[in-house]
Amino acid sequence: MPAEKRELVHPSPSVVAAANVQNLDELRRHAANDLEGFWAERAREFEWSQPWDRVLDASKAPFFKWFVGARTNIVHNCLDRHVRTARRNKLALIWEGEKGDVRTFSYHALNREVCMFANILRSMGVKKGDRVTIYMGRIPELPIAMLACAKIGAVHSVVFGGFSAEALHGRIEDSQSNVVITCDGGWMNGKIVELKKMVDEALKRSPTIEHVIVVKRTGQEVQMEAGRDYWLHELMQLPIARGQSGGNRCETEQMDAEDPLFLLYTSGTTGKPKAILHTHGGYMVGTATTLKWVFDLKEEDRWWCTADPGWITGHSYLVYGPLLLGATSFMYEGAPTYPYPNRWWSMIEKYGINVFYTAPTAIRGLMRFGEAWPNRHDLSGLRLLGSVGEPINPEAWRWYHRVIGKERCPIMDTWWQTETGMFMITPLPVMDLDPGSATLPFPGVEVDILDEHGTPVATGEEGYLVIKRPWPAMLRTIYGDPDRYVQQYWSKYPGLYFTGDSARRDENGHLWIIGRVDDVIKVSGYRLGTAEVESALVSHPAVAEAAVIGIAHEVKGQAIHAYIILRSGQTPSEELHDAVIKHVAHELGPIAKPEKLTFVTQLPKTRSGKIMRRVLKARAQGLPEGDISTLEE
Repeated sequence: MPAEKRELVHPSPSVVAAANVQNLDELRRHAANDLEGFWAERAREFEWSQPWDRVLDASKAPFFKWFVGARTNIVHNCLDRHVRTARRNKLALIWEGEKGDVRTFSYHALNREVCMFANILRSMGVKKGDRVTIYMGRIPELPIAMLACAKIGAVHSVVFGGFSAEALHGRIEDSQSNVVITCDGGWMNGKIVELKKMVDEALKRSPTIEHVIVVKRTGQEVQMEAGRDYWLHELMQLPIARGQSGGNRCETEQMDAEDPLFLLYTSGTTGKPKAILHTHGGYMVGTATTLKWVFDLKEEDRWWCTADPGWITGHSYLVYGPLLLGATSFMYEGAPTYPYPNRWWSMIEKYGINVFYTAPTAIRGLMRFGEAWPNRHDLSGLRLLGSVGEPINPEAWRWYHRVIGKERCPIMDTWWQTETGMFMITPLPVMDLDPGSATLPFPGVEVDILDEHGTPVATGEEGYLVIKRPWPAMLRTIYGDPDRYVQQYWSKYPGLYFTGDSARRDENGHLWIIGRVDDVIKVSGYRLGTAEVESALVSHPAVAEAAVIGIAHEVKGQAIHAYIILRSGQTPSEELHDAVIKHVAHELGPIAKPEKLTFVTQLPKTRSGKIMRRVLKARAQGLPEGDISTLEE
């Protein structure tokens, strides 16, 4: 955060006049004084087959429950209720493939596809509570599969299509899924990503999987195992897809508000990724409310969240949030610079995108190509811009505001997590903005910044960011490991949610997120645990020990710097260097590849054997190493 006095960016009178939320101060007071009443008002905007007995049950904290006793299904509110209205013929989804092919779905058509997919899953024996793993490219069948699972009460676990077979196997095993949904391949940067091949490799050691549903996307030859693997387009032609009553209909399973909706794996401080569990009721209310207020979506808007559904941003603000609001969403399959660096800007112009939400990594990457590429397109339809995934540096913020938004479009810089499910610290369009700051908590969200002893820090000082009150879209547990849930999030400061991020508050009261304080590296906004990358490194037969740190990267935010000790008899070489990096990509996926790899003969450790990554970071940056009295000789 800059030390000098900064000039705030004020919203234009026209933006303020049109905003969905006008009485922000009043809403903040209401939420502060009556948290349950505040969220109950938001929840009444949706349909429930049975109302709640209590808004919030904190009796078994930190295992909070929201809208206790209520029954609904998030898909009922995403689709069923819209197809009974004039929205049935409104576009729900516009999709463009990397090669330029286009598909569109009205709410009626999307509902029909979801019903048929749900009928297929039911015919395979998938029932309420069963876990289904989804491993696909960014194609319409991915959100359709998610919605189909939720419609019948199954719990989806979406695994990012860039993860390796090893990573996929681990997530299938942990969730005990019995069905995998995938595609033959996906297009990225003009090349085929061989997704089915990855699934085949992962399933060699996944005995729980009974069925694999395959979407034909790229058309290349793939292995299909008889009795296990099925083409979706063939299943869709069978009577089972039309449902028991025919007519391509499928009854929506009524769920308790606290029934599981999905698992989403995220990296932690141990080598094993943790499955964050979200539920139907509270997640629905939190995601829809935050999207409606922060991005000010109107009935006529076209919304584009560039995130992959393999991440929480894609879950909350590409799939569920927009559908809950009855919005029109745009989705793109491929890379932002394929075949040229104007791909995104050309699609904004072509499809009339009004509200655009992306990550600082993408903004910084596109900045490198200069202003000529966006300037050749008419971006005047844009009304609001957004940023997500990591703190956005002021330079990138100003470029985004000036070049893409033409200084008309406020930038909603949102801080939140897989665990929170919804925006937590964010501006609203009526607020003054400070480039690089996420500004203030969303109404109803209360945060603080504490020192090591739990005392609030002074203005301008760095400390640990905590959340002081429960919120409806919060994670309910770590699947299969409630003790880890308590230990990871609620033990450092009893009664407070520990975010794992550091932050500070400026003289305007605005919050500045600094970064992770645990052993997690954020590469392009995606969290990777140091332990899981180190495990991948030492699984190479030549590597004895490994340590990784995050180093600053002008585009990715952070990049991985790995230090390895070779086994006896192994000699450092350029070939081995490249082989180890390639091995990590195979084990975890390309996103986990070290940017830099250094051969060393020893690692800085404490006398108890703990690697001191702080010392490695200092050495990498040429900074003082600080207190090294605990280092072993």
